[in-house]
Formats: sequence, C-alpha cells, structure tokens
Amino acid sequence: MKYTKVFIDAIGYELAPVVVSSAELERGLEPVYKALRLPMGQLEALTGIVERRWWEPGHRLSDGAIAAGRRVLETSGFPASRLEALIHGGVCREHFEPATACRVAAELRVGGGAVVHDVSNACLGVLNGVIDVANRIELGQIKAGMVVSCESAREINEIVIEQLNRSPSMELYRLSLATLTGGAGAVAVLLTDGSFAGRGRRGLLGGAVRTAPAHHELCRWGIARDQDDPDQRYRQFTTTDAAAVLTHGVALGVETWDAFLERMGWSPDSIDKVICHQVGRSHRDAIYKSLAIDVAKDFSTFPYLGNMGTVSLPLSAALAEERQHLVPGDRVAFLGIGSGLNCMMLGLEW
Repeated sequence: MKYTKVFIDAIGYELAPVVVSSAELERGLEPVYKALRLPMGQLEALTGIVERRWWEPGHRLSDGAIAAGRRVLETSGFPASRLEALIHGGVCREHFEPATACRVAAELRVGGGAVVHDVSNACLGVLNGVIDVANRIELGQIKAGMVVSCESAREINEIVIEQLNRSPSMELYRLSLATLTGGAGAVAVLLTDGSFAGRGRRGLLGGAVRTAPAHHELCRWGIARDQDDPDQRYRQFTTTDAAAVLTHGVALGVETWDAFLERMGWSPDSIDKVICHQVGRSHRDAIYKSLAIDVAKDFSTFPYLGNMGTVSLPLSAALAEERQHLVPGDRVAFLGIGSGLNCMMLGLEW
C-alpha cells in the first residue's frame, strides 16, 4: 500500500486514572505465589512492566473514546461535522450491537453522512481503522475521518486473579501472564487529505501487511462457560502462550519488515524513529534484535502503561511527539502486531 495525500493531523489520548503496580497485582496473587513457590517481583522481572493504569469500576468504554475524540477536535480545531468516517478499532466493545462507534459519533456530533462502524482485529484494530480511512481519502471518497479506541483490562485481570487463587497451577500462571500486563487507555487519530491544517505534517506514506493465521489459537480472549460454576454461566476468559507468540510473532515480524522495506524503498539506516506495539521488554528486545533496529530509535511506554492493546502504539506515538522524541522531518516506522497472527508496518514522514 502506498499513499500520496493522507496525513495524521492529530492524535489525542486519555490516560486511565487508577495506577496499579505489578507489586500490587502480586499481592493479590500471594496465595498462588506461595503455592507455586514463586518469588515476589516475578511479574515485573519477566515483563519489564512496573505499573499500568486502569479505569474506575463501571467506566464506559465509549466515554474514554469520546474524551480522546474531543481532545483531538479541540487541539486541532477540526469541526466534527466535517468528519466523513468514524471508526472504533478497540478489542473491547460495549455491546455485540450496535457498534461502539455509534455512541462516540453521536456524542461528538458527527454528521449523518459519515461512515460509522467498528473494526476488530486484536491489537491491530486502530491501525486497520487508519488504513480504512486512508484508503477512502486516497481514493477521493472522503477528506477526513477519525479512528478511536478505548481499552480496559481491569475486569479480565480480576477474573484471572480469582481463577488463579481458586486453582493455582504453573500452567494457568503461564497462560495468564500476558493478561496481567494489561493496561487501559483511550486514543483518537484524525486523518485528513492535508487541506485542513494548512501544512503537510505526519504524512502516511505506505506500509505492508503479512499474516500467519495458522497460529490463531495462541492468544484468545472471549466468552465461554465457566466449568467451575455450578450454574455453568458464561464469563470472560483469556489464554496466551506467550513463548509461542514471541517465537512466531518475531518470525512474522521479520517477514513483514522485509516486505515493508521493499514496498517503501527504505533501508533500516534511513529510518529515524520506531514506534512498536507495547507488549513488554522481552518482546521489544527480541523484535528489535531480529530486525537489526537500534533500540535508541524506540520510544517505549510499557514500563508504566503496560499493554493497552490497540491504544498502545498510537498513544506511544503521541507521547513521543510531546516529549520531542518524534520531531518534524523524522522518517518513522510503526510496527504493529496482533493475535491471529497479523502484522502491519506503516511508514510516515513526521
């Protein structure tokens, strides 16, 4: 994919207010750690995550997306009535129907002629939404669109901690470790044809996609019958083979990287900065080593925000710009990967 007239005019975000340290989570798992003879501090040592943020109990997902959307509109001065697409790309959604994007569009007062829908593709949802809007702009169908997301990890973490305390086992701990990295946050990305801001900033130049759907069983989050519940009620579950995801994810990342560089006509040395999906320290180090990327080009947020799913990469980019890690003229690579397995890499001129 290549683009000539697509720009990211602004990225807005909302940080969840409740700070939860890895040490605090482990205190809730103390019986498990004792039963399995695990040393405290294991979670931070394995992931590099010191803390993450959660929403308050009962927080509506759409409220986070609405807040991030309003921030984008306020900082950019862009009128919501001129949005011609509003896409919610989160893993987490409020209902099976309608699309979470519908309430966001209503509260932001998006015009009735806009395309409004959800996109779901694990942690790639926001990037998939960005490509959806970018394609519409490049084809001349629309001039502007917004992609939003709000992710929450509180509820699934509480379920996992309860399950571990009820039935402690090393296998369940291994399959639950990735869940315990989860954080919460919201993001909104405004894309236009460049005719509104009066300056061609953050140009989306193109990208590449590769998939390995044979590995779709490695990471799952859904709803199933609780076999330990006498009433057999449905509840959320997660299971992640983190080691296998790392192995196959890195292999897919290398394949995508090669296709990305060829598509963009770039070399690794010509890329100034890199923003990667935020999983944890071992994943970051493994992918950068495999792609021969200097870690100094990276901007990581996982140590204090955890893995916020679809929100992680764009929010990290926004913070990187605020802290002047990303500066005008930088050639930037976005490296996204999600369960499935799916990988997308995008090239931008900041």
